[in-house]
Amino acid sequence: MMTDRFARALGWASLALGAAQLGAPRAVTRLCGVDDAPGATAVARLVGGRELLHAALLLGAKSPARWAWTRVAGDTMDLGVLGRAAANRTGARRARALAALGAVAGITALDAACARRGTARTKGPLQVRASITINKPRQEVYRYWRELENLPSFMVHLDSVRTIDQRRSRWKAKGPIVDLEWEAEIIDERAGDLIAWRTVPGTGVSTAGLVSFTDGPGGRGTVVDASLEYGAPGRKLAAAVARMFGEHPEQQVRDDLRRFKQVMETGEVLRSEGSPEGHRALRQLHQRPAQPIGGRA
Repeated sequence: MMTDRFARALGWASLALGAAQLGAPRAVTRLCGVDDAPGATAVARLVGGRELLHAALLLGAKSPARWAWTRVAGDTMDLGVLGRAAANRTGARRARALAALGAVAGITALDAACARRGTARTKGPLQVRASITINKPRQEVYRYWRELENLPSFMVHLDSVRTIDQRRSRWKAKGPIVDLEWEAEIIDERAGDLIAWRTVPGTGVSTAGLVSFTDGPGGRGTVVDASLEYGAPGRKLAAAVARMFGEHPEQQVRDDLRRFKQVMETGEVLRSEGSPEGHRALRQLHQRPAQPIGGRA
């Protein structure tokens, strides 16, 4: 997309500027008219490091435009420094400081335009979808998922799910700083075919999901298709949890389904060294027979 290409161009600009400030800080301070300030060289190096951070975010992100706000924040600091420098200097140094101030003001306008477009593009709900085929009968796969307390066994971001009644449940996730909790309700259900749910309004999280179960090709196995939608602030929750596990939300859903397949077919999940447990081990999951739909109070 054009906005992301523009954001990556800004990332390359940050990379070049950061390299210049780290490699030739005295030349940069002289160009900006602040070479007479105490500690100017050290500050230039710090700003150069900041620019390299901007470059890493803009060049490494899947959707870099939203990270342009980091450049806007940096530009604001630079404008303040250069504005004070221009006010406190005379002659050639003042002229150089004013020229640098004008250049940074123009760059700030470009950064802000990119950031605004990136933000506007991501205001809608975040939608992710993934599917997998499991070598187990459809009714068995459906019953295990319908027993909602089983979900944390393969959804690593979930700490627990506790059913309140036949349609409502309480979900708890490990957040980046504090635990996150919300209440969800089942809004549509066809035994053996699909389950649809959404968060209860007023619980602080906005998400909805649908998982369907269909017979695999030739009647062998079960195709599980999961669709999730995160509104604001639910999409922020999804992004925060995904960052915690180093994944994009869509990849996180794929991995959840992969673990679900392992649970159903083998009863265990292989935990790698990069998993939240932090070591390689086979974790035996105690599968409980799912109760019938009408068997829960």
